Amino acid sequence: MTEAIAVHAPAAHADWPLRPWALAVLLGVAGLAVHLLSDWNAADMPPWRAALAAAFVFGPLALAFTVERIRWQEPLVFAGLVALVMAGIAWRVTSAGDRYADEPFWVAAGLVAITLALPLFQAGFHRLRWRTAYDQTHFHVWTDAISGAGALAFTGVSWLLAVLLAALFSAIDIDVVENVVDEAWFGWIFSGAAFGAALGVLRNQLKIIGTLQSVVMLVFSIIAVPLAAALAIFLLAVLASGIAVLWNATESPTPLLLSVAVAVAGFVLVNAVIRNADHEVSANRVLRWAALVLALAIFPLALLAAVSTGTRVAEYGLSPERLWGIVAVAVAVAYGMAYFIAPIRGRLTGWMDRVRTANMHLAVATCGLAFVLALPLFDFGAISARNQIARLESGRVAVDDFDFDALRWEFGEAGREGLARLAKGSDAEVAELAAGALAQEARTYRDVERGTERNERLANLRMQFEDETLRRHVENHVRASPWRCDNPCVALDAGAGDNGRRRVALVEDGRIAWEEFDLAGPADQPAVTAAREAAIRAEFDAPNQRAGSQVEIREWTGRRVYIDGQPAGDPFE
Repeated sequence: MTEAIAVHAPAAHADWPLRPWALAVLLGVAGLAVHLLSDWNAADMPPWRAALAAAFVFGPLALAFTVERIRWQEPLVFAGLVALVMAGIAWRVTSAGDRYADEPFWVAAGLVAITLALPLFQAGFHRLRWRTAYDQTHFHVWTDAISGAGALAFTGVSWLLAVLLAALFSAIDIDVVENVVDEAWFGWIFSGAAFGAALGVLRNQLKIIGTLQSVVMLVFSIIAVPLAAALAIFLLAVLASGIAVLWNATESPTPLLLSVAVAVAGFVLVNAVIRNADHEVSANRVLRWAALVLALAIFPLALLAAVSTGTRVAEYGLSPERLWGIVAVAVAVAYGMAYFIAPIRGRLTGWMDRVRTANMHLAVATCGLAFVLALPLFDFGAISARNQIARLESGRVAVDDFDFDALRWEFGEAGREGLARLAKGSDAEVAELAAGALAQEARTYRDVERGTERNERLANLRMQFEDETLRRHVENHVRASPWRCDNPCVALDAGAGDNGRRRVALVEDGRIAWEEFDLAGPADQPAVTAAREAAIRAEFDAPNQRAGSQVEIREWTGRRVYIDGQPAGDPFE
């Protein structure tokens, strides 16, 4: 096993006694630079600071994983490109403000791109192109993961020792160590130096790590057997139950998450069995058949995720998150299809080698796709906003079911521009709801409520006044507040307050919530602070309120609410 791994070790790699010291200094200085460039106390970091901080995080890390004593020019260029890409993404994210809705996904796409590019570069893809040896790429994928995880664990242990030493010195009234450890600059330098030193030691032991890689893949290949058996039973059960059971499963997002997770696990375990070449694959027939079953099962699982995603898009339309989900599912389907076709093309002959070839091609394609998506070429918020508005205008979604708040808060500037157009449209109801959503200063509820549930709440509402403007304000407030009127509720007009706004008592379950409405403004929900809402909902002895209860405001030395002749709540005057 050790000899096989030695063949996969990169030819340019050699032990470098100064590597731990060099990487400790490199990443320690990078940590200090990040500390000096970052202003963590500021509400918004200036884009130039964020860009330089990202460059000093990812550029030195890329150099640490790739530099060799006799080969440093190309790694330096590669690290510079990585720093440039991540700096550009950081600049774009911090300068985006609220104009976009999917900034975290840009960062995720950049990380995926550089993570895939790293082993490809280490294997020499930039020079060899498609002649790059698969075993070299696969070797670097595993050794990078193992050495990175090991260096991270060493950094954590180092911090534990530093904290213990600081506490030990503090016990004898020597606080200088604890004071230094508490400094932000020390944390960045110490973390970078510890990670670099550990990474340098581990990178000098790639042959040993390669042996550990074989052990890990052996353990994973054993796990492949029960997973393959379980998936075979699952697929047979689906075939026996009919396609309807599969279609019903796509109504919930849970199958999407489960199928993607199992597909990823299957991908990892298949590659743990097929290794770098046919001569490394175990002769155990059970393991070989388990790998074949998993390879064939990835595609149906990815297809289930695709159908689930398509079902939700058809029902709710596009959103930035769903568009990114479509991209992820498309990649999963591509891998699944490649793994499914590989055994069929040659009638099981040489299918493992075709899977390895597919891995190389798909890794390059995924890297390129992630890089393109990280660039400012597509605005998923604008695409989603156009789709949602088109669904509304075409009648595919009813006005009561349309989530105007989502356009205000989840689609960036494109969503707000779409709301502004709807607010100026000819449809009075749509215009009023769009204007109300556009005027919101804070979103109080994020989940999308089904139209039937909203209609049930509105049916519970009884307004005991005739003012049409006020009725419209109260109705829109209840429509936009999913916590209102789950049970029979009554709205009472308490007249104008000192600030000129109309006061309304919303009575539900014997409890009173006071709201104020500016009838001259848009019919949006009033601003209610969390403290006031908590006070409104405070527990007290409340009368039993039914659907037909008589709810009224009575005169006394002051005024208060009565339910069936019983006082409810505290007097408000």
